[in-house]
Amino acid sequence: MSPTFRSLRNPNYRLYAAGSLVSNVGTWMQRVAQDWLVLQLTGNSGTAIGITTGLQFLPFLLLSPVAGLVADRIPKRRLLQLTNLGMALPALVLGLLALTGQAQIWHVYVLALLLGVSSAFDAPARQSFVSELVEPEDLTNAVGLNSANFNSARIVGPALAGVLIAALGGGVIATGWVILLNAVSYAAPISMLRSLDPRLLHSPDVVPRVPGAIRAGVGYVRRRPDLLLILAIVFFTGTFGLNFQITSALMATKVFDKGPTEYGLLGTFMAFGSLGGSLIAARRERVRHRLVVGAALAFAVVEIAAGLMPTYLTFALLTPLLGITALTMITSANAFMQLNTDAGMRGRVMALYMMIFIGGTPLGAPFMGWIAEAFGARWTLLLGGGITGLGVLAASALFLRARRVREDAAAGVPEAVAA
Repeated sequence: MSPTFRSLRNPNYRLYAAGSLVSNVGTWMQRVAQDWLVLQLTGNSGTAIGITTGLQFLPFLLLSPVAGLVADRIPKRRLLQLTNLGMALPALVLGLLALTGQAQIWHVYVLALLLGVSSAFDAPARQSFVSELVEPEDLTNAVGLNSANFNSARIVGPALAGVLIAALGGGVIATGWVILLNAVSYAAPISMLRSLDPRLLHSPDVVPRVPGAIRAGVGYVRRRPDLLLILAIVFFTGTFGLNFQITSALMATKVFDKGPTEYGLLGTFMAFGSLGGSLIAARRERVRHRLVVGAALAFAVVEIAAGLMPTYLTFALLTPLLGITALTMITSANAFMQLNTDAGMRGRVMALYMMIFIGGTPLGAPFMGWIAEAFGARWTLLLGGGITGLGVLAASALFLRARRVREDAAAGVPEAVAA
């Protein structure tokens, strides 16, 4: 078997990947359908999409520390079955509301928030569960293949959603059918998780109930400048750079005057690049800081260039580069955090990672939506790329300075001189 796919030799990982693929396709279908539903209900409001996205990711900002502790205290296999069920229910309700023509924008807001609550508890458990499925030497490969799985679904999901919405009339009811398909898709990961062989899992001991467990996780990260640099990079990219739900919808509808099919295809084009970035990352055995920094800076430059594209075709042709640079950064950052964290802390550390990476979206998404309304959709890309690039450069400079001070202190240079 090719080194790129070596984790698939593990039967548990194969089952897990198969269930995830089905669910991921449904997730991407709902993302397109939900955004299109918001546009239909509000008359193409970028601010409304920003609010919806912000509400969906707000629980990551508020609940991630608790969710990480839960992931360390409850067997992750059992927890993931519960969180998948929790994500299916809001999708089922929203799909039925849209299908019956009863959906209102406040329904979308409330259900997006409820979906986000389940997702906040799902994310740290899902991220850290990978280390229980495979051997330690295959962890980087498994993380890369998980990203490839997600982006394979991203190729199929948005295009399929766009075609279905257009074929069913392009209105509110059409989005309801697509969202219902996502609700049904959660049955696949639940079934596959129940089918795993527990004898092949590398499950760590459950963390006992002791006071200050969340504070201990935060303190662990604070003492690790290498982890802090990764968290700073994913904050800037996640908060300001990765707002594709807003930018793609508005670039397609307001700038290029296109419909749901062309909008869905933009996600598919970007996913081809994302899939390539994931597979490249899967071949790596080691991840270093410079790879994460370089990929983040490359992403910022490409995003600024995308904001300057004059036509739908040129914009679409550049989206694969956005995908490959973004996923190289995301996959490398994720693998670095897991490989350089103690097993007993992994759930809490990955919860902080997800809180900063995705939890910044409630701050960035409404802001970018307002920028689109006030100055035009192109400025969401220009500002997003610019802020991301400057933030990554500043974080890297601070990390290098702190490392130099520590090296000088270790060599006996007085602290004042070193500073």
